[in-house]
Formats: sequence, C-alpha cells, structure tokens
Amino acid sequence: MDVKIDVPAFTAENGIEYKWENDFEIETKFENGVINIIANKEGLFSLANHLLNLAQTEVPSGYHLHFDEYNSLEENSLEIIIQKK
Repeated sequence: MDVKIDVPAFTAENGIEYKWENDFEIETKFENGVINIIANKEGLFSLANHLLNLAQTEVPSGYHLHFDEYNSLEENSLEIIIQKK
C-alpha cells in the first residue's frame, strides 16, 4: 500500500490547518488504566496528518491539538490534548 499524506504548511498567521479525511471516526476511552484511541482508516489518516502537522519545525513548542466529543471525536469520548514539547 502506497500512502501519501499532504501536510499543510504551518504559518504563524494561520496556525495549524487541520486536514480531515471524509467519513473519519475517532473515539477515545480510558479502560483499566489504559488510554484507547479507536479509529477507522479515515480517522487514522486524519490523526497521522495532525501529528505530522504538529511535528513541523515551524510549529512552536507548547502548541497543541485539542479534541473532544464536541470537536471531532465520537460521542462519549474522553477529551484528548496532544502538545508539542
């Protein structure tokens, strides 16, 4: 499988540009002391894009991605924040 991900360039003016795949589904749960991220193929590609986007050299330390059930995650999902060190 040949995978290509188009990562939008970060700019200080526009910040991180999210690129979501159509029909993505992402759910988060905390079970038995473990954080689970459950996603379909489109959700996994979307998350990969966001992580690569956050990893860009131009993105300053402290920048973060913030998702919850009201912003991109499935209903009853736990809030998730991914921050660049």
